[in-house]
Amino acid sequence: MNSSPSANSESDKVAESRRRWFDERRYLVDNRHQLAIDAADGYAPDRRVAGTPLLAPESWIPAKPIPLTSVALEFDSAADFTGTTGRESVAHGSIPLRIDGSHYGSYAETIADLAPPAVFENRSTYRLISADLTTATPFLRMGRGTYFDSINTGEASAHEYAAQRLAPAKPASLRSAIGDPWDATSRPVNIAISTLTIRRDEDTGDSTFFLHWRDPAKVGHAGGLYQVVPVGIFQPSAAASWNEQHDFSLWRNVVRELSEELLGESEDYGSSVKPISYDEWPFAARLSAGLDDGSVQASCVGLGVDPLTFATDLLTVVSINSPLFDELFGKVVEANDEGRVLAPQPFTGEVVDEFVRHQPMQAAGAAVLQLAWDHRLG
Repeated sequence: MNSSPSANSESDKVAESRRRWFDERRYLVDNRHQLAIDAADGYAPDRRVAGTPLLAPESWIPAKPIPLTSVALEFDSAADFTGTTGRESVAHGSIPLRIDGSHYGSYAETIADLAPPAVFENRSTYRLISADLTTATPFLRMGRGTYFDSINTGEASAHEYAAQRLAPAKPASLRSAIGDPWDATSRPVNIAISTLTIRRDEDTGDSTFFLHWRDPAKVGHAGGLYQVVPVGIFQPSAAASWNEQHDFSLWRNVVRELSEELLGESEDYGSSVKPISYDEWPFAARLSAGLDDGSVQASCVGLGVDPLTFATDLLTVVSINSPLFDELFGKVVEANDEGRVLAPQPFTGEVVDEFVRHQPMQAAGAAVLQLAWDHRLG
């Protein structure tokens, strides 16, 4: 039996919707760096961080580095979110049609069905409610969130921006609904902790730092760009309820990411069975002891939001004296689950400028690298 003309029309509509979505997605992935630079031009120049595309309100950038462990964390388990979630009709411009002709429910659902990266899980996160890093007691106030919250608003907004570049008459309804991307009441804001890792040789005065190239085939965000390493979403180590409070620590999150991204260790800490014993974990204990004796310095230099994807990163720098670094990181991995780690780079003005100004680097990575150099944190 032949299909009816109306059925064929619906099928053609779905196929065209998906073809257009894949074309737009490919354009986004292939041009992320330039698109981010262009997107930053849509905001006031004084919102830029250290001359990079990263954006921030004044209260997110301290005048000088602050010890990471001095950032006060507040947790509000009852905090509701009432802003834009990316499941509204304003997001349909970046979401194609299902086989039945209806729109996918969200951008994350679309990615999961049509273009899933190697790692794509909707894990629990700590959601940013408010922040001020310029007060006498700098703080982050957090609530509950999930990873897909930011995909549904941020990555969808990036797709919308790319689609508008291909078809200028296309509206930017989702980005307009969100407004200022640093407003944590307008969209759910997950934060990643982007850490510049520096090996500091006090004998020679030389320092080196590490960068990561994010493989677009392996990651759902910022593929094809350079980034500092490690970077990790601020989230509990596993879903078990005890981890929510036990892992609510910026330093512990950084320690886990150092282990995973520089040493290639597993993300499974057994914390679905019992909490991580950070004091008894030799790697974590040695790094924490380094904070006390000065062989490790962990600093926060700001918080910022990507102008294209709205990804929000806490900018941190961990500088480790060479003897301890060599003891703990004798063999840094060349590749991990999200891409490859570059050979150590000299921490000099020329090299910093090359990556910040001339290489395709994620906005947060460019900002933390520039700020680390400006503050001479090597």
